[in-house]
Formats: sequence, structure tokens, C-alpha cells
Amino acid sequence: MKNSSQFTESVDYLYSLQRYGIKLGLENSLRLMDILGNPHESFHSIHIAGTNGKGSTSAMIASMLKENGFRVGLYTSPHLVSFTERIRVNGVPISEYDVIRLTAYIRNAIAHTDIKPTFFEFATAMAFFYFASEKIEWAVVEVGMGGRLDATNVLTPKICVITNIGLDHTEFLGKSIPEIAFEKAGIIKPGVPVVTATAEPLALKVIKERAESSNSQVHLYGKDFKGILASMDSIHIEFDYMGYKDYSRLYLPLTGRHQLPNVSIAIRVCEILTEKGFPTYEDAIYKGLSRLNFEGRLECVSQSPYILLDGAHNPQAAEALAITMEELFPQGKVILIVGIMKDKDIEGILKPLTNISQTVILTKPIGERAASPEKLKECVKNLHRSEAVLLTSSTVSEALELAKTLWKEGDVILVTGSFYTTGEAKEVLGHSGVLSQLRE
Repeated sequence: MKNSSQFTESVDYLYSLQRYGIKLGLENSLRLMDILGNPHESFHSIHIAGTNGKGSTSAMIASMLKENGFRVGLYTSPHLVSFTERIRVNGVPISEYDVIRLTAYIRNAIAHTDIKPTFFEFATAMAFFYFASEKIEWAVVEVGMGGRLDATNVLTPKICVITNIGLDHTEFLGKSIPEIAFEKAGIIKPGVPVVTATAEPLALKVIKERAESSNSQVHLYGKDFKGILASMDSIHIEFDYMGYKDYSRLYLPLTGRHQLPNVSIAIRVCEILTEKGFPTYEDAIYKGLSRLNFEGRLECVSQSPYILLDGAHNPQAAEALAITMEELFPQGKVILIVGIMKDKDIEGILKPLTNISQTVILTKPIGERAASPEKLKECVKNLHRSEAVLLTSSTVSEALELAKTLWKEGDVILVTGSFYTTGEAKEVLGHSGVLSQLRE
């Protein structure tokens, strides 16, 4: 029990750092790295930015490298239930004991300095210090937000990835596609290859210009490599890949055709590493993908009632989710539970999702950033979806109970709109952890 209370205290301290806000800039991170002995220089890394697909692409790369025999660190955000999910070595989350220990160590290291790290700066420093102490060979690191000024951009990686570009975090990154692309392209380092599935012409132009000025080769999905969907059901896809080598009937336990660019990027990364003298064998690619365990992306958490969780929290992700749901459940009734942060494009998220839902339950996860159910209802009404039954619920727990009373065999309960919402739903459904102010 002592460790448990100490862990809660450590996590509470980390969340208290939110009062310093989201501060884009590298000064704190560089100073933290220096104080901690530059742990980020002790391992090779792959750095991943993008509006959507960062987390799943990162997990795929890490899984394939692990199956190839490398010791691999994975740093992703946000978490669903517990902070420990963010930092993993060979698929195993950091222990609560190590979070306690490293929080105390880093706090002590900066106690007599004027450094006031944000939550994400502190967490990133913890991840890199932990990876160094665990003697990992490779770190797969997901950008928190943007790229150019993100705390993770202290890395000099072997490969940069920009999954795609869309409008999100516009208050920090800019209100246009070229502005956002400029921030994300900021992870590109001199001579380091860039792998991307960015299809938006204005975004791709920015990425190519940055790559050219950095003497970095661009590997573009659909031109230099691609994936072709062979089959899909509610829990997996099978696909063929064409790149430096061709692979047939690869199995991925994530569903939706929007995963094709992500998984193809992951394979291309392994192909480039092989070129660079870090061979990834065919067997490791098949096994790494088939054994992938990644939560919160069309994740089934209950069969009866049938409940899916998906963390879609911007219009691009919501559109991809809606398309997948229509493909997977053409005859099924979708009961939608949605909770969205008030700083997001609420109508842009709701529009595709309400088009596939007969019943919509609008709710509010814990946290000040969450939009009220009444605000969501107003936004749905603006979309003129008069045929949808609109219900409101003050908590995610109540929304789930309401959805269960409405559910019939053949129906699907879909919880989405934010990782806050899906994380809270997961805990309500029996997955223990620390409910928190997650950072998207």
C-alpha cells in the first residue's frame, strides 16, 4: 500500500506541473538532459510526428524491432488509464516503483536550479533517463505536440517519421496546414531520412522543402512503398506490402483501412534500418505485427454488450473511424458515447460520427478541459441530425450504464471523442489505474 500511495503522490506532482502550461521550446529539455548526463545520447532513436497515427505506428515499429532481438524503449502519449503506459521497455510498462524513484531523483536534480519543467518535459526526461538506465538499444519516440519545439526534439534520430498532417492543436501550431506542417517538419535533422504518408499537397511541399534543405531523403507512401488491404474484420486486417521487398498476407490486430499507411510506414522504417546496417528480418516483421498489443484504437473491451473504444479526437481521425464503422457494421445499430475537449473542433468531430449513429449519448469526462454535454448537444443540433436520438449524461460512467440499457444483440456501443473519455471508460469497466488530466 505504501508504494501505491507514493505512486499516487508522484503522479499528483507530475500533474501539478500542468500549471506551467504547455510551453513549446527546447531550453528546459536541453538543460534537463545536461543535468541528467545526456541520457538521450546513449541509444539510437526513431522520432515520430504527425496529426494521427503516431501512437500505433510507434508501437508497430517497437514491436518489430523487439522481435528482431533488439532491446527497445517506447515513449508514447497520452495514456489511457495509468501514467506507466507512456514508458515501456520491450513492451513492459515502467513500474510504479521506478516512477516514484525517478520522480524523486529528477526533482532533487533540479531542486537548486531555476528550471520549471512542464509535465511533458519532466515525463520526457524521465523516459530518456529510464531508457538509458535500462541499456536499451533503440528508442521509438512519439512527439507530444508539433515537433520543432517539442520536448522530444532533443533527439538526433536515425529516421524521422511524419505520419500525416491535419488541423489539430491550432492554438499552438498554427491555423493553416502549411503552418502545422512547418512545425512537424521541425523534427527533420540533417541527412536523416524522412518517411511520410502525408497526402495533402501543401503539407507535402513544406516537408519536401525542409528535407531538401537538410539533405534528407523523403520516402513517400503510395509512391515509394504501399500497402494493399486483403481482408478486414472487427479486430484485424490482413494486407500485402510493396517496398524494397514485397510481403504478402501480413496480419495486424488493429482494424480499419486507415491503418494501412501507418503499418506500411512502420515496415518502411525497418527496411531503411536494414539498409543502414541494422537488419530487420522477415520473420520479425510478420511476428512483430501479429503480436502487437495496442490499446484504445477500435479496441473491443466487452463482447456482451459489444463495446468499442477509440481515441479519435480530431475531424480527420473521426472521419476515418466513421468509415471503418460503416465497413465493419453495415447493418448494426451504433450507440455512440462521445465526450470531447472544449478546445477541439467539436462540430468537425461530431459530424462524421453522428452520421453513423442512431443514438448519441453526449457526456463529459473528468477534467476542466472537457466540453459540457449541453455544449455538445448544441453542436449536434447545428449539424441538423434530426433523425438521431440525442441523450445527455453528466459522467462517462452514467453514459455507459445508459448505453447498456439501450443495447440489443447486434448493436455496437462506441466510446470516442477523446483519450480522456476512452481512458475513463476503460477504468469504469474495470481496468484499474489513476484517472487523470491526460494530455492530448
